[in-house]
Amino acid sequence: MKERVLIANRGEIALRIMEACEILGMDYVAVYAPGDEQSLHVKIPKKKGKPCYRISSYRDANDILAVADEAKCTAIHPGYGFFSEDFRFARRVVKRNNPLIFIGPRWEVIRDLGHKLMAKKVAHDIGVPVIPGTIHPIYNEIEAEAKAEELFLWQEEQGLEPRILIKAAAGGGGMGIEEIDDLDMVRPVFRRIRAYAKRLFGDDGVLIEVCIRDYHHIELQVLGNQFGELVHFGSRNCTIQVHRQKRIEVAPGFDPSYTSYPFDAQKVLDGIVKHSLKLASHVGYDNVGTWEWLVTRDGKYYFMEVNTRIQVENEISARVSRIKGKEPNLLVEQMRAAFGEKLGYSQKDISFEGTSIEFRLIAEDFRRGFKPLSGTITRFSYPSYDWLRVRTHVPQDEPYRIPTEFDPNLALGIVWGKDSFQAEERGFEFLNALVIEGETPKGEPLITNIEYLKQKLPEILKFL
Repeated sequence: MKERVLIANRGEIALRIMEACEILGMDYVAVYAPGDEQSLHVKIPKKKGKPCYRISSYRDANDILAVADEAKCTAIHPGYGFFSEDFRFARRVVKRNNPLIFIGPRWEVIRDLGHKLMAKKVAHDIGVPVIPGTIHPIYNEIEAEAKAEELFLWQEEQGLEPRILIKAAAGGGGMGIEEIDDLDMVRPVFRRIRAYAKRLFGDDGVLIEVCIRDYHHIELQVLGNQFGELVHFGSRNCTIQVHRQKRIEVAPGFDPSYTSYPFDAQKVLDGIVKHSLKLASHVGYDNVGTWEWLVTRDGKYYFMEVNTRIQVENEISARVSRIKGKEPNLLVEQMRAAFGEKLGYSQKDISFEGTSIEFRLIAEDFRRGFKPLSGTITRFSYPSYDWLRVRTHVPQDEPYRIPTEFDPNLALGIVWGKDSFQAEERGFEFLNALVIEGETPKGEPLITNIEYLKQKLPEILKFL
């Protein structure tokens, strides 16, 4: 029986899943919610004669599963966001009367690693270095205040400025996190985060940990399968963020030939790889995933969390990786693992070449607190180079209304260079040639973050 994949997502990730299905010779079905009628993830499958169902919401599990049954799908790909890290949805998909393949890790793995505190406790128990703080969820504000006071005191003893993070234990993507530097703020912030977590993630557990200020955000791209095979596709640097939302990502995560580090970068990377694979092996990780780390200026590294899904920035890891000399498609590798195939290669078959940079192109006013914007794009054009890939759901041949129902992410610009100097140069070449024009509902010129990306590009990979 030919596999048929329901793509339970939207935008550029839906388009990349379609591409992966075509590479693997699998059929697929698309869905769209109100507001997305103009998106290419709707227009392209319709042009190809593929089913494309209207649903009430990308968060409506009943609607999505009803479409899967109606379209006789055999699998569901959740993409990122929405249901991608919802273990209850993954469990429902595989345990229902008409079970489907969930393209992602086992639901038990999502449950254990997708919950920040559970992941942190497991990591702590097997000797993986973690950020100082709680390893059990806190539900009581008195307990929260006591833990915060303990962490403030510890930082003062270390000669550090006391700061902590109060975070939702579940969820991800930088949501449900607040930073505080005053003990009097603990209780009100704790109550706010707990209510937010309950509403958004269905889990009101909260964690409290030291806020590390001077660091780089490093990720390791991991792939496992049900046979216990485990490899990685190198590191990424995701330090350039706005309100804990990424704007520029770079692979590899360190490059001593491009900038100097106050520590042995290779030694730190080797430690991150060792500990990440140790944790992945311990839990039997069986799909694609990202291990996130904070690396401080003095070379200390701390495990932060696991993203049990494909990441937005997966393609820069693919661009610098080679399996037996050939660039992989990580969505294809993810799907092969989900459908029970062996890798057909090991870590020694994976090599790395060059530097890749990803730019997140967003309709936002970066001069006014990165305020998200809506409106209509009237012109969207970019150059064509063999070293450039643009992933977007925005059409170039007609005006496009930016939906107010979703984040105003417009495209990903992915460049590759033989080294970090060339990648940076090509990054500027792309950004300078890129044109995104339009107007807001008030008739004012639409603003994007292109200028901000130009300002931050020279800072990639560097401790400033």
